[in-house]
Amino acid sequence: MKKIAIAFLLLFSFYSCQEADKKESKAETKKEISDLSIYNLPSKWTTQDGKDIELKSLRGNVLVMVMIYTSCKAACPRLVADMRDIESKLEKKTKQHVKLILVSIDPNTDTPERLKSFAIENKMNQDPWIFLRSSEENTREFAAVLAVNYKKISPIDFSHSNIISVFNPEGELVFQQEGLGVNNEKTIETINLEAGKI
Repeated sequence: MKKIAIAFLLLFSFYSCQEADKKESKAETKKEISDLSIYNLPSKWTTQDGKDIELKSLRGNVLVMVMIYTSCKAACPRLVADMRDIESKLEKKTKQHVKLILVSIDPNTDTPERLKSFAIENKMNQDPWIFLRSSEENTREFAAVLAVNYKKISPIDFSHSNIISVFNPEGELVFQQEGLGVNNEKTIETINLEAGKI
């Protein structure tokens, strides 16, 4: 009987140590979010599938982001083409750790349904593509973080900056590509480098 009790105690203490180790390693992986991270933003966003998310749910991925609006006939189709070009140059193993995100600057027009049909039209309705919309206030705040300027110039038109931003897995801005149809080698290099750290 004594032997059984001792064996049970040993087993229990071994199990407790294992649990403590698990808790410790979990705590290590859940690092504090830095002050420079977009994951501090409390804003709620809606995807093209009508799913409500917070930006911090994307933590752990390299984020490549651009701000567009779906009714745009000038710069946005070029920005979409630039994003597709970036995707086409990513290695398969890198792509597993990347989210390509298009954020609408026109949330009144760009409902989840509109974003969904735009995604389908452009063959971007699958991983790693995500379309996001939020309130005008949240959109303005996010644009400020990306240094994207935009303003409404008619009921259906906006003038806006053409910037593609790369965030590391902790949500910190690490690189920006400005302009349309520009050389994206440095962007690809940055994405590969950050994805390699995951």
